[in-house]
Amino acid sequence: MKTYTIPKTDLTVSRIAYGCMKIGGSWDDEPLTQATEDAAVRVVATAYEQGITLFDHADIYTRGKSEQAFAAAWGTVPRDKIVLQSKCGIRFGDDPPGAPARFDFSYGHIISAVEGSLRRLQTDYLDLLLLHRPDPLVEPEEVARAFDALHSSGKVRYFGVSNHTAGQIALLEASVNQSLVANQVQVSLLHPYLISEGILANIHGKAAALASGTLDYCRLHGILIQAWGPVAGGQLFNPPENAAPHVKATAALIAQMAAERDTTPEAVALAWLLRHPAGIQPIIGTTKPERVEASCRADDVNLSREAWYALFEAARGERVP
Repeated sequence: MKTYTIPKTDLTVSRIAYGCMKIGGSWDDEPLTQATEDAAVRVVATAYEQGITLFDHADIYTRGKSEQAFAAAWGTVPRDKIVLQSKCGIRFGDDPPGAPARFDFSYGHIISAVEGSLRRLQTDYLDLLLLHRPDPLVEPEEVARAFDALHSSGKVRYFGVSNHTAGQIALLEASVNQSLVANQVQVSLLHPYLISEGILANIHGKAAALASGTLDYCRLHGILIQAWGPVAGGQLFNPPENAAPHVKATAALIAQMAAERDTTPEAVALAWLLRHPAGIQPIIGTTKPERVEASCRADDVNLSREAWYALFEAARGERVP
């Protein structure tokens, strides 16, 4: 698989990443089962065999069980050949009992969250740590203190954010001593707002979706864009019966383009993101090995400008202005 080099790092990563959110099974306090662990090992091993080298986690995924399940794959996935990434900052409403759901970028929570991830992942360090969702009560100096402690101790090599706007990134950058090298955001044909705001910014009656120039900011500052939800939860292949007309039209066009290119619908949908000059890295999250294989075929699909815009038009449900 072709690769990206993340700016301001020595990390070389596959163009497609694997998101481990679902591999832990249920989102409850029930223990990880052997069947779930075995399935996790199979899909992780398949991803690695397909050339994927970046594996994405978060401390909250299936309440920590996803990281625990991933650790069972160390026999088939070599630690020194992959880039291991996790996220922190989201806290459940019952942590501790009676507390509300919230975001937490406090020094103590960042440190304890990373230590928990390392313990569950059975590793000494993370290659990348991302702050999961913006915390309105963030104190950048406190984040900087946590990053310094994690970096100097060797527990985290590089840092980034997730779901942050350009302004929120700039605020953190003014205080932290390490470069912020990645921003994981929702991007797909059915959620194209980071891309489409650029053509809607000066059109009467059109909202800019509060994207605030985030994509351009990341390109200017050497921040890797990672796309979560890159296939819109499968709607681009199997739209529900009550799906909007533009969703069904987009799925039909993807199927047509896949047939014409002798490839898979997954490959076409992901190739749309890969075609963008920002160097977007889709994070796929299927737990089915066969769909991992189907997705990785995107690495060999090169969409023309015309094909890219045809998909963009279908997904928007209207012509470009």
